Amino acid sequence: MARRVIRGAAALAAAGVVALGPAVGTALATDPPAATASVVVNTQDRSLSLQGVQNARDIGGYRAADGRTVRTGTVFRSGELSKATDADLAALTGRGVAVVADLRTGYERAFAPDRVPAGATPRIDDVIGQAPPQVMASTLIAGTDLYRALVTEPGANAGFASILHDIIDTDGAVLYHCTAGKDRTGWLSAVLLTALGVDRETVNYDFLLSNHYRGAGPNDPLNGVVQPALDAAFDQVDRSYGGFDGYLRDGLRLTDADIAALRAKLLS
Repeated sequence: MARRVIRGAAALAAAGVVALGPAVGTALATDPPAATASVVVNTQDRSLSLQGVQNARDIGGYRAADGRTVRTGTVFRSGELSKATDADLAALTGRGVAVVADLRTGYERAFAPDRVPAGATPRIDDVIGQAPPQVMASTLIAGTDLYRALVTEPGANAGFASILHDIIDTDGAVLYHCTAGKDRTGWLSAVLLTALGVDRETVNYDFLLSNHYRGAGPNDPLNGVVQPALDAAFDQVDRSYGGFDGYLRDGLRLTDADIAALRAKLLS
């Protein structure tokens, strides 16, 4: 019982602190990172320009190693949707969002319930809810411990894999999010882009764009993201699975057919 109370307190604290991040709808305070040669869609056009949702953007518009480009209008990422305006929801409906996948814990969902666009199916894919209290508390600073836990903790692989299967199977667009749309969401985006053949430098670029969209400084892991955190997750992939291909196969349990389907749907 004590462990459950500690876990709940840590999760509620994390949800509250993250929810107090930069206000949505405010001017962006940080320049975007330097674009790589694989960036096809610029920063402004990538944004969904939602007023009540932080860090809402398209994951498409990057060139993969085989020369094809990740399609736009198919997969979106964002922060939580509890403050989405009616206009925001209408915009998401207009973009064909058919599935909204929520990576948050039950405590976070209770603290800030999503508003889901009309016609979209909500999915719950909690990726850290089974983690020990110290990992839950690490969501406050979103450092290397949290990012390693996104590879090792019970439930993480199943949650991320579930969303990748939704992307493959959904007739329409998929939007996935956590609370701030930068850490759990950032790792899933890195996994998806890497699986599609986007180079690591460009994956890093997409990850660091959260600082621009959230108006965070380059060394502010509370409101933004830091490169060593993402590096830690990729390092944990190497330690746990011997490389990214092993992570896809043995961690996320994706078959060659799954990966081929993902690429067929998202690359053009």
